[in-house]
Amino acid sequence: MEYAIELRNITKRFGKVVANHNINLGLRKGEILSLLGENGSGKTTLMNMLSGIYYPDEGEIFVNGERVEIRSPKDAFDLHIGMIHQHFKLVDVLTAAENIILGLNEKTLVDLKGVRKAVREICDRYGFVVEPDKKVYDMSVSEKQTLEIVKVLYRGADILILDEPTAVLTPQETRKLFSVMRNMREDGKSIVIITHKLHEVMEISDRVAVLRKGEYIGDIPTCQTNPQELTDMMVGRAVRLNIDRPQAENVKERLRVEHLTVKDVEGVKKLDDVSFSANAGEILGIAGIAGSGQKELLEAIAGLQTMEPESRIIYRESDGKEMQMNGMKPIEIIKKGILLSFVPEDRFGMGLVGGMTITQNVMLRSYRIGKSPLLDQQTPKKLAEKIVNDLEVVTPDINRIPLRRLSGGNVQKVLVGREIEQSPTVLMTAYAVRGLDINTSYTIYNLLTDQKMKGVAVIYVGEDLDVLLELCDRILVLCAGKVSGIVDGRSTTKEEVGLMMTHLGKPSEKELEQSKQDETIAEEEVEA
Repeated sequence: MEYAIELRNITKRFGKVVANHNINLGLRKGEILSLLGENGSGKTTLMNMLSGIYYPDEGEIFVNGERVEIRSPKDAFDLHIGMIHQHFKLVDVLTAAENIILGLNEKTLVDLKGVRKAVREICDRYGFVVEPDKKVYDMSVSEKQTLEIVKVLYRGADILILDEPTAVLTPQETRKLFSVMRNMREDGKSIVIITHKLHEVMEISDRVAVLRKGEYIGDIPTCQTNPQELTDMMVGRAVRLNIDRPQAENVKERLRVEHLTVKDVEGVKKLDDVSFSANAGEILGIAGIAGSGQKELLEAIAGLQTMEPESRIIYRESDGKEMQMNGMKPIEIIKKGILLSFVPEDRFGMGLVGGMTITQNVMLRSYRIGKSPLLDQQTPKKLAEKIVNDLEVVTPDINRIPLRRLSGGNVQKVLVGREIEQSPTVLMTAYAVRGLDINTSYTIYNLLTDQKMKGVAVIYVGEDLDVLLELCDRILVLCAGKVSGIVDGRSTTKEEVGLMMTHLGKPSEKELEQSKQDETIAEEEVEA
């Protein structure tokens, strides 16, 4: 088999930290290779050396059998290598066509008409849908990702690297992306996909390569392995892939939401007359396709969204006393003694400060406590050490390294760990395991279950329906900002929840049967 890329004895260091050590890895022509590993195992660093962002300290890179030097993204493009990063590199105020042409050494007069024609040809060839004149700020997440792929294809990429491409996609968008990837493979493209979702690895890849703590463990054809074996290779020991869901005890109402309505700055309703209860001693799951109001719901409860006058949020204390939270700002919630923890969707935009260390970010939640004019630095330091040890955060130093220098998964561990360690009575999480490896994801699931058994009301917004059905006691389904229904997590089905995500109200038996048939047809097409 002819190789598109070969990495030989690649080593990359950042100070005393060895991100990659003596890596030998090959990508064959016309194959989809999944690159697996725990957070901090060096996957993105290794691919960043192929895309020209980093330069290896040791080792050699071969492209199509020839030794090459990749010292910049321009060098990578000249070698027909394109990387689609987890965080998109697009200019919001420009159109799709303008983003595609941006940075290229074109003539003084840019031929946007020619760009539009080339974009349509690429779309027709692989099954994309891109509107060349649409502004990026008007695009959905999946549209932006499609634009990133089209951008690298326009620049001549034959080797594509996709870093966590499905992290923010719905199941339907993921299936569409995989269909496009198969078309590109059939056209002779070579693709590397970095992902933590093992069921996606099994579905889309031809071969799987595994990194552990910066070292290459091995590779195996996808058809010869299974999720359990891959997990054991990543972690280095047997890992149990089961979510425990003990029966909740002493379930009591902790939070009641009544007629919650939230509008955006243009007056469009993001939440429309939403009512439900969150109980102490249970995990309430929130399901819905992207943009159905999940973000606004949690932010409204946390005091970060302005509610309409008819909206009510009531917090019930352990002694039964009720407290209105309507219109309370986050600082007022804290002063009222309401122990509310919130893991937001946007890690750095809302949850953490990238320029601060782990200890300093932990201190952000505690610096107001106490009456002394001097900050208590020892307590946050001990808490930071506990989070690093319990969640196995990979960092050279908790007191000197800025958080933005850590991998995305390790940043997420710090955020989740900090909020859980506040001993809340209400814990809200938005995509708590996004970007986390399988082992750490199950650690988080178990932590949430521990909180539930301690009498905490846990609200869990997730994108994986299988996890929602295994983890949650009840599931509230949102559809276009409205409550489509609330179902029992133990007795509902994936088909029922999936249909409720796209239609208001519970589906009929006929609709459920049709959904099962469609799923069976899709699985048969994948196997074929």
